[in-house]
Amino acid sequence: MTDPLLQELLDLALAAGRHAGALLRDGRPDDLAVARTKSSAIDVVTEMDIAAEKLITGFLAEHRPHDGFLGEEGAATPGTSGVRWVIDPLDGTVNYLYGLPTWSVSIAAERDGETVVGVVEVPMRGETFHAVLGGGAWLGDRRLAARPSPELDQALVATGFGYLQNRRAHQADVAQRLLPQVRDIRRAGSAAIDLCDVAAGRLDAYYERGLNPWDLAAGDLIAREAGALTGGRPGEPPSGELALAASAGLFGVLQEFLEDAGAWHD
Repeated sequence: MTDPLLQELLDLALAAGRHAGALLRDGRPDDLAVARTKSSAIDVVTEMDIAAEKLITGFLAEHRPHDGFLGEEGAATPGTSGVRWVIDPLDGTVNYLYGLPTWSVSIAAERDGETVVGVVEVPMRGETFHAVLGGGAWLGDRRLAARPSPELDQALVATGFGYLQNRRAHQADVAQRLLPQVRDIRRAGSAAIDLCDVAAGRLDAYYERGLNPWDLAAGDLIAREAGALTGGRPGEPPSGELALAASAGLFGVLQEFLEDAGAWHD
């Protein structure tokens, strides 16, 4: 890597992800409870989400005090360096609350508004995904590549569901329409992990409506650097309306289906 800034950002993101992952894995109390709710009564935050974000932002601010932050649990400072960290300290909170293993720590760094570094730490798998813009996507020291594109009816597709009642009902309708058209559908509960699994060739595609920047930033870069295509509605980047990642030959077909099915609205 020739850019020392990107190397510094990557090293810090890896270290912060490792520390937060260890805190979440080893510090989870047996009586873990909901600290507060977000968009609905089932969209929850635990004390561990909050602790992990404090750990990450404190660590990064110690090393780079002039950077900005955008975090799921409230970190929001503009910074003056041109670098902003976009952080989901615990992606898959409901899984974590229930003791399921599919949760992750997602940390991305933006430079002048463009995501240049992404790290997704998956402690219960013992896996660390990372990517630097233009440098490929990696699982540890193994370079990742998206799967060769299948026909739609042979595709394994992941998705997720929001926590608002009307949105969930429509998302279920879209999934019901899609299911007969594909090999199968998976719902793991962590957008960051699903995006990394597209990068690793474990999924052919992933789509979801209602994601936030911290859900997407690191995993989207990792998927793209592994050769997948990402986007939202036709001609648009991934956003809260719709996020889609798929192997190159599958992307357009699935995007067209999702557009026709109205996957981008409630």
